[in-house]
Amino acid sequence: MKLTFIGAAHEVTGSCHYLEACGKHILIDCGLEQGPDLYENQDIPVSPSTIDYVLLTHAHIDHSGKLPLLVKNGFKGDIVSTFASADLCSIMLRDSAHIQVAEAEWRNRKARRSGGPMYEPLYDMQDAQNTIMLLAPVDYNQKIQLCEGIDVRFTDIGHLLGSACIEIWIHENGVEKKIVFSGDVGNIDQPLIRDPQNVSDADYLVIESTYGDRIHAAEKPDYIGELTRILRETFERGGNVVIPSFAVGRTQELLYFFREIKEKSLLPEYSNFEVYVDSPLAIDATTVFQKNTRSCFDEEAMALINQGINPLLFPGLKTTITSEESKLINFDDKPKVILSASGMCEAGRIRHHLKHNLWRRECTVLFVGYQAEGTLGRKLVEGADCVKLFGENIEVNAHIEILQGISGHADMNGLLNWLDGFSKKPSHVFVVHGEDAVTDSFAHTITDRFHIPAFAPYSGGAVDLATDTILSPGIKIPKKAVEKPARQRASAAFGRVVAAAKRLMDVVLKNEGLANKDLAKFETQIQNLADKWDRDDV
Repeated sequence: MKLTFIGAAHEVTGSCHYLEACGKHILIDCGLEQGPDLYENQDIPVSPSTIDYVLLTHAHIDHSGKLPLLVKNGFKGDIVSTFASADLCSIMLRDSAHIQVAEAEWRNRKARRSGGPMYEPLYDMQDAQNTIMLLAPVDYNQKIQLCEGIDVRFTDIGHLLGSACIEIWIHENGVEKKIVFSGDVGNIDQPLIRDPQNVSDADYLVIESTYGDRIHAAEKPDYIGELTRILRETFERGGNVVIPSFAVGRTQELLYFFREIKEKSLLPEYSNFEVYVDSPLAIDATTVFQKNTRSCFDEEAMALINQGINPLLFPGLKTTITSEESKLINFDDKPKVILSASGMCEAGRIRHHLKHNLWRRECTVLFVGYQAEGTLGRKLVEGADCVKLFGENIEVNAHIEILQGISGHADMNGLLNWLDGFSKKPSHVFVVHGEDAVTDSFAHTITDRFHIPAFAPYSGGAVDLATDTILSPGIKIPKKAVEKPARQRASAAFGRVVAAAKRLMDVVLKNEGLANKDLAKFETQIQNLADKWDRDDV
């Protein structure tokens, strides 16, 4: 009866935990790392073909994205999730496979030009299809026997359509233990989906800590009022509202808000405004939301359903599938809303819409989600005057707005309140799925408040559940330490280039007043140099 932590240990993404019990090998989540990758993850200690089950908390790629790689390498067991998670995985894993293959093709084009090594994608579309065939969905709140000695139950955790915390009962060699995996705990009062449901008891709890050191605003933001204001001001200027939005979850919440604005006639002077959803993944995900209303929607959304009202549909909603349809959106002069992925502007159709709208003073770019460090979205939020898109420098003249307060994650108080809902508190808590320092600080917060031992393992950390013994805290191997010499050399070389550029600028200023003919020649030489070294496609 042993639990080993593999991924999302002192990191926010890449959730993966390995459970050995009753002669079975079980994974809880198998996600891709996304964004900053601080530490080396230990390998799963058995071959994929040996693993019997994967229990999936929800469909987000940082929890499910390595499943096709697991299948590619020999896994043939059941992937157990809720029905809605299985439906979302069927589209999100295929989308992930498409991205993996497209990135490999792009890297290999560069490799062929430079003579570098070829790149193999993590997995392809066939691997994703093979994974989807292994999905074995179950209902919420249904206690099932996974195998002899192990029972499981999926409880709504309110983070995403179909998201769940997983309760696992283990009976082995006369010892009975219950371990609960929180998954990602949802924020309360989100549109469409239910609030997190409580769990009564546990011997052990594995809890996320994404917002383990942050508090959401005490007063619920007026999303409808803010959206209405932004739409009115932008339409009065004759511009478009461009919204970089995550395809699954956030897009559907916004459709819910737009329907309410139209239903309540909050924008009567522009009552016929159109909303374009320009993301095939978002369109497919919206269909999944509509399919799973009765098992996942909250009371407010269900009241609409029972009145015969689809909370995600309204007059003026347009969807575009093909790239040709997408391009035509920007040839229509009528003010409109354009919802497109990706949410951080790093890829996808949103970059085309930004290219056509960022330079227009009458337009608005509205951000509705977190923008990670280094992303184009972050640069725009922080006030960039000019950005590069498809090899062109684009001036940022559009209004940049942020819809504050939207979050699918519980904050620190939400996490603590959910844990406080246990009538029988766990004897030990393990903190995962948070930033490096946050996991430790949140573990201390839990201990201070509940007087429960809590610690944040590194990858490879292991616990004997039968005896409540920490076998290993894990292995802390920073990736930055491995890469540091190369990064230092690259940084020094780049510094020399910057110094050379500064010298060039000094030379330019010294030549003020030169004859126009000579200045034109000088400009051509600089432009040729810039064209040669422009790295927008890197």
